[in-house]
Amino acid sequence: MSVSQPIPLIESVDLRTFLIQLTLLAVSALLLGRLTQRLGLTSIVGELSAGVLLGPSVLGNLAPALSGWLFPPDPAQFHMVEAVGQVGVLLLVGITGAHIDLSLVRRRGATVARVSLAGMLIPAGLGVAIGLAIPASLVPETADRGAFVLFLAVAMAVSAIPVIAKTLTELRLVHRNVGQLILCAVTVDDIIGWATLSVVSAMATTGVRAGNIALSIGSLLGVLVAAMLLRPVFRGLLRRAGRADGAEEGRVTIAVVVILVLLAGALTQAVKLEAVFGAFICGIVIGNCGALSYAKLAPLRATVMAFLAPLFFSLAGLRMDLTALVRPVVLVTGLIVLAAAILGKFAGAYLGARLSRLGHWEGLALGAGMNARGVIEVIIAMVGLRLGVLSVEVYTIIILVAMVTSLMAPPLLRRTMAGLEQTAEERLRAQTFDDRPLAHDADGAR
Repeated sequence: MSVSQPIPLIESVDLRTFLIQLTLLAVSALLLGRLTQRLGLTSIVGELSAGVLLGPSVLGNLAPALSGWLFPPDPAQFHMVEAVGQVGVLLLVGITGAHIDLSLVRRRGATVARVSLAGMLIPAGLGVAIGLAIPASLVPETADRGAFVLFLAVAMAVSAIPVIAKTLTELRLVHRNVGQLILCAVTVDDIIGWATLSVVSAMATTGVRAGNIALSIGSLLGVLVAAMLLRPVFRGLLRRAGRADGAEEGRVTIAVVVILVLLAGALTQAVKLEAVFGAFICGIVIGNCGALSYAKLAPLRATVMAFLAPLFFSLAGLRMDLTALVRPVVLVTGLIVLAAAILGKFAGAYLGARLSRLGHWEGLALGAGMNARGVIEVIIAMVGLRLGVLSVEVYTIIILVAMVTSLMAPPLLRRTMAGLEQTAEERLRAQTFDDRPLAHDADGAR
């Protein structure tokens, strides 16, 4: 009979390094995130830049000894910080899902479907073409080319609700018809994007074969059916939590939401789908079950937006290696991917708008708004790198696409919306418009 071994304790040196890393990344992300916000940019740009400055792109080149001391090449040590970041991104995705208004999507129906699907299919098709043509030197030796191509296609097809909601709110465009349509279309984009990411990730680990694809899609459908069936359970749990809160300002509600999101992530990971998909679907169910008080989530939202999410994005920047762009093949590939991502999203959204009999400027405005990738593309890139599907060079390219498109969205949206006159209905809506929780959340969005 074997005697169980005691669980090893963390070494004091490991703990010291972990705390230094955590502090340094958090402080850098906070300062640079605030700086980019003051410059009128989204905070994700500064948070990613914090990791770039501390990683191999800058500090690793300028002071390799210091970089090696702060971030020693020990996977176990780095995984400690990464685990905190993973919790942060699960909660961020869960909160985003909780603020998705499905009734808004249902009201716009066919137009939303055409704009969203065209806006995804065209850039995804370009992603497939580029993925097949990318030199073998930029594809990891252990990666299946099919999985690599699909990851690139998904990364190019998605949009990001938080960045777009923040942009629309700051430009006072949420009440405009096009603003409402952008939010609806991007909501569908996000749902399809997370679902596709889970299927592609499962295929990357099990192989791109018909049986594995069918199993992944079956697991995905099973998760969606389970989410619908569990909606009454979520409603009951949240109502009990609300009654238990009393004067405690939502502590029980926050605890229940965090537990549900993390548990959903664990369950989807167990069926070989990505944990972020489970967190996202869980958030949607929580937000649309009719028992959640958004005000009670304010402390959780503040913690995630102020500390956990910036830490995750700084870690994403830490993994980038901009020195790879010195190589002509990487630079040319990066420019091609960036151009295809931007033009593909514009063309798709514009085509969907015109098929729905919307005007020229409305189509351009939809393309401008839906072009921002933001958080979802960063997460896709991190997942691809973790699974060994993406090389560091392609990972760096995808993160740059997320940053550039997020930077482009506000000025392009401002310019295209200038071509649209405000209707009497929109002016009335502006006077009486009660912002959806998503728009309120945009203040700290990524």
